[in-house]
Amino acid sequence: MASKFIQQKRFTRTLVARLLQLLSGKHKQTQHYHGTPKSIIILAQEKLGDSILLTPLLKNLHQLFPQIKIHLVCFSKASATFFKNDSHITAIHQPKIDGLAYYRFIRSHTFDILFNTKDSPSTSFLLQTVLIRAKYKVGHIHQHHTGLFNYEIPINFHSQMAAKNCALFSFLNVQVKPEDCRPYLPANNISKEVATLLSVPHKSNIIGINISTGSPDRQWQEEKWYKLISDFPEQRFIVFAAPNDIASKQRLETLPNVMTTPQTKNIYEVGLLVERLVLLITPDTSLVHVASCYNIPIIGLYTTIEHDLSRFSPYLIDYHIVRSPTNKVEDIALDAVKTTLKKQLEC
Repeated sequence: MASKFIQQKRFTRTLVARLLQLLSGKHKQTQHYHGTPKSIIILAQEKLGDSILLTPLLKNLHQLFPQIKIHLVCFSKASATFFKNDSHITAIHQPKIDGLAYYRFIRSHTFDILFNTKDSPSTSFLLQTVLIRAKYKVGHIHQHHTGLFNYEIPINFHSQMAAKNCALFSFLNVQVKPEDCRPYLPANNISKEVATLLSVPHKSNIIGINISTGSPDRQWQEEKWYKLISDFPEQRFIVFAAPNDIASKQRLETLPNVMTTPQTKNIYEVGLLVERLVLLITPDTSLVHVASCYNIPIIGLYTTIEHDLSRFSPYLIDYHIVRSPTNKVEDIALDAVKTTLKKQLEC
């Protein structure tokens, strides 16, 4: 049933893309933007990890073109919340919430550049690509994008997403070094509990483990986390968990080598704690990219799905990957993670 639903969604996306290609007319092709852009509107992807991997583009746009006005179109609450305090952004637009006000705005403005960050057909993103007025429209190369953009970025589908976003600079005819594309977390509020914890002198030997994921297929069992921590009694750990995994976090914190930490209220608080770690062990989630923000090594638990690793791999940090023999993280053996952790601690 789920497979049939996915096939129907793909069919609908492809059909809409082809209709838009037929109805919107072919855009004049160009290889480079000439001059200094004064405005850009970016269609931001929905998930938290996607948001983190978009930040290098925002930072470098602001640094290279200090006067540029950066508008962000957010299709999810998570994305809009993440970017709300980002000083690089001029305005955030939410078509699914602001509705009429949003459409009035975009129809009364013409931007120098539109950048669609999706590298495969998306109904929402392609509709906005057609509706928004821009002198130059830029997207990623795809057969169902042909004709909808003035420039399609020719970058491999399996390229890491932060690098993929920064590939826009090839169109702007400027070069950005890979090390300048490290992501960051926009500042946010810090609770009294987390502030108190951060005021304690920093200890450099703490290992973080993240037990929460956005998908059951990426979850590693609580009993394996418990055994992993127990088998390294000389190491100190802290546990990161989403609200629905608080009970598991609290059970793990009963172990003598696990520090009790307050529940974080936002990803910025998580980042401030990750910054203090010597190592983070996590399934394939947004915390992989939080570690990239602070140059913290990780042990990543991934499935056999190739594009999850190639496109969302740890970026600009030291890392070891432990891969499941299946498409579920739960099938990763405890001994495989223990062996990897031992090797990392010996380095």
